[in-house]
Amino acid sequence: MKSLFVPTKHKRFIFFLTADTLIILLALVSSFFIRFELSFPNRFEALFLFWLPFIIFIKLSFLFILQLYSITWTFVGIKEMIRTFQATFLASVVLFLLNTIVRVQISDFSLPRSIILLDFILTFILISSFRISKRLYLEVIKEQRLGKRTLIVGAGPTGERLVREFMRSNEGDYYPVALVDDDPTKLKTRIHGVLIAGTLSDILDTVAQYRIQAAIIAITTAKHVKVKEIFESLTAAGVKEIKVVPHISHLPSRSLTVRDIQDIKIEDLLYREPVKVDESAVRRFLQSKTVLVTGGAGSIGSEIVRQALRFHPLRVIAFDIDETEIFNLMIALKQHTDLGTEIIPFIGDIHHDRTLYRCFHKYRPDVVFHAAAYKHVPMMELFPEEALSNNILGTYTLAKKALEFKVRHFVNISTDKAVNPTSIMGATKRMAEMICTTLNKMNGTRFVSVRFGNVLGSRGSVIPIFLEQIKNGGPVTVTHPDVERYFMTIPEAVSLVFQAATMGEGGEVFVLDMGKPVRVLKIAEDLIRLSGMEPHTDIRIDFVGLRPGEKMFEELLTAEEGTNQTGHEKVFIAKNISKFTPEQLDATMGEIKALVKKGDADIRGYLKGHVPFYN
Repeated sequence: MKSLFVPTKHKRFIFFLTADTLIILLALVSSFFIRFELSFPNRFEALFLFWLPFIIFIKLSFLFILQLYSITWTFVGIKEMIRTFQATFLASVVLFLLNTIVRVQISDFSLPRSIILLDFILTFILISSFRISKRLYLEVIKEQRLGKRTLIVGAGPTGERLVREFMRSNEGDYYPVALVDDDPTKLKTRIHGVLIAGTLSDILDTVAQYRIQAAIIAITTAKHVKVKEIFESLTAAGVKEIKVVPHISHLPSRSLTVRDIQDIKIEDLLYREPVKVDESAVRRFLQSKTVLVTGGAGSIGSEIVRQALRFHPLRVIAFDIDETEIFNLMIALKQHTDLGTEIIPFIGDIHHDRTLYRCFHKYRPDVVFHAAAYKHVPMMELFPEEALSNNILGTYTLAKKALEFKVRHFVNISTDKAVNPTSIMGATKRMAEMICTTLNKMNGTRFVSVRFGNVLGSRGSVIPIFLEQIKNGGPVTVTHPDVERYFMTIPEAVSLVFQAATMGEGGEVFVLDMGKPVRVLKIAEDLIRLSGMEPHTDIRIDFVGLRPGEKMFEELLTAEEGTNQTGHEKVFIAKNISKFTPEQLDATMGEIKALVKKGDADIRGYLKGHVPFYN
């Protein structure tokens, strides 16, 4: 049974058609009244009724031909006004020619030429006014209903677009009342009626003068340092709700809309300069290859899977023990199935030799990215035997399987906590590096490790924990007011992992330049402000002390080893990397298996005897 409802586009067509018919009737009647000094002589009634259907038909036809029934009422602009003029003018020309023919053939039924002229003018004015009435209503008459009083930071093309979109939007979340911009030529001018009230240094005064409730940073070329300065100025001025337009490199290919604005994130305040990667080298490294990613459902592993797809490998195998997260990853990657790369989920444990054999035997990987590891420092202090089993024995089992199947490249994801390790987790990751260095080039496999620090937003990292604490009303728990950590975005870290993987001869431990360390307290305070609250006032911050195995700061470019430069400004090679002899490695792995099996209490003592600088 067909639906009884009329589609929206048909409703709109019927609505405008009916309105235009009434407008054309009104314009013709008004033309007679104006022509005859506010009277309608009786002798013209028959003439009016004779011409009315022709006039309605001709005008509606031209309005239809020029597509004035397919417009959206809210977004009428100059182009629609021009088409309206063309339609009414052409209709009047046709009427004039038709009337000329009638004047010659049947003079009694011809219209006064002044009526045709007046009718053209009135029809154009009335139809144009009707077409633009909704936009006029939204942008001028109904200003008071349009949401929060909003400051737009940046009066360039993006700022202009946002002002225009908000002024005619029905959604009503934000209403721009002022802009600020550092271009002195724009000061005190207006964009769609909204004043450019000052420069970025005038934000404090502008917020107070215009009673600003929300702000949108609309400078798509702004570097993170500038975004941070603007954010701090706005929060100092008391603005609780701050949005941002994505950086130009992340903007959609289509035209910008108000839906593209997003909450400002901690990444916007900490994000460093964009990383330049030799994509041609990465493409040669991955294109048409079979890539295996262990820990493929984790924060780093899943990003490796996503970014690898850009370089068109033959297949990517996401290997993980967590079947729920692998399932979620496969759902998220459905949109990439048209890239020609086969995406394969594989549920398994890197400890299990038979499971690894099935995977390697079936798919024969060319490249392995090893991102499966236990990483939470305090938790591994409680379960050291599990850290040994996963981070050391798991790496060893996986690496030996890579040798057996002659994998070309093995990339081990390491951590800054492997430097001067003070934790079980750091010591086990340092030993995983040593395993890779020892096995390098055996059976033709090139092993490298890539060492970096904390990544923003990874599972279990400090930022999701802080956000959950803020959501629950606090307190936010920080270990120490002076504790510092290196931070990097997940995409940036993975890009540099790819870059490092293409470099060197094998056996290296690559160290990523993490920039400057950041105080964790500052991150907590910024996250509270980003949530629209004031730290230490709305949300309490408690200092709980360093947990077992934690440091006040992490070393990357360290005096323990020193580093050598590479051909990339953000990738270095650690010097004097420790390793075993092959005989020592096999013996050590046997001893560790025995320790894990017994749950030996002296695991820390054993690691101290085998891991350099472990304390």
